[in-house]
Amino acid sequence: MSVFFSSIQGILIIIGLIAVGYGLSALGWFSENSTRLIAKIVTQVALPTYMISTITKDFTADKLIKLLPNLAIPVISMTILIFISIILIKVLKIDPKHKGLFSSMFFNSNTVFVGLPVNMALFGEKSLPYVLVYYMANTTFFWTLGTYLIQMDGEIKGHFKLKTTLKKVFSPPLMGFIIGLILVMLHIQLPKFLMSDFEYLGNLTIPLSMIFIGISIYNAGLKNISFHKDNLAILFGRFICAPLLMAGLFLFIPASPLMKQVFIVQAAMPVMTNAPVVAKLYHADSDYAAIMVTETTLLSLIVVPIIMVLIK
Repeated sequence: MSVFFSSIQGILIIIGLIAVGYGLSALGWFSENSTRLIAKIVTQVALPTYMISTITKDFTADKLIKLLPNLAIPVISMTILIFISIILIKVLKIDPKHKGLFSSMFFNSNTVFVGLPVNMALFGEKSLPYVLVYYMANTTFFWTLGTYLIQMDGEIKGHFKLKTTLKKVFSPPLMGFIIGLILVMLHIQLPKFLMSDFEYLGNLTIPLSMIFIGISIYNAGLKNISFHKDNLAILFGRFICAPLLMAGLFLFIPASPLMKQVFIVQAAMPVMTNAPVVAKLYHADSDYAAIMVTETTLLSLIVVPIIMVLIK
């Protein structure tokens, strides 16, 4: 029971921060432009500096060399999930205009806006290396195959553009991660004042991420939540199929208890908040994507404590 209550407390921290974003939205504090600004601050300023400051502070070259091969685990998991989503699309006769979105949301999870603060609340900073490894695989899959599939749903048909894809994959958070890796591997120490700046900016990541989620939930509208076939299948993918598959992989792959826990929790995270943005850009069903972000984010507050009890 102590594990359950510890998980509940970690989730309550998240709920409190989300509630601030939701409440301030209800009071009319945020316009669409200000919401975009928060997302930009998190993804282009706070998160990259958080990566640099944390990696250079907490890791050595030896630790990083041992860590990177673990990328194969989330890659295998997401590849299998893609094939499962294709099967479900045919078996369940998913709405044709949702096929790409369905598949993308089925195999990608929200590893940063929700996954990072949840893991930090549950496991502390020692979970960060595994969070980052899963993030690297997840963001690469989303901005390549995931985005292509969403484009296929829209009026603007999908086509692969190498320059655009590389720009999305090598996003500021990933570049922050890579810069941190380079600094550690080359034993480069940045000036103390600069590292302090990075640490202060990086500390904005978790609270702003959760406030952003609260704003997104308010904007999507709780009244729009529904449990149609297409929605239920995504919930199955995010909260049952993905974590069970990840747990199954660890029956064959040796790993530390912490890595198992973090990867399973990351696999069970909600739909990526980028999904509605990409869907809107390519004229796919962005409302469907926004509703799924809302539903999966809210349900994760119930699912994560249950998963924590099961994997402890």
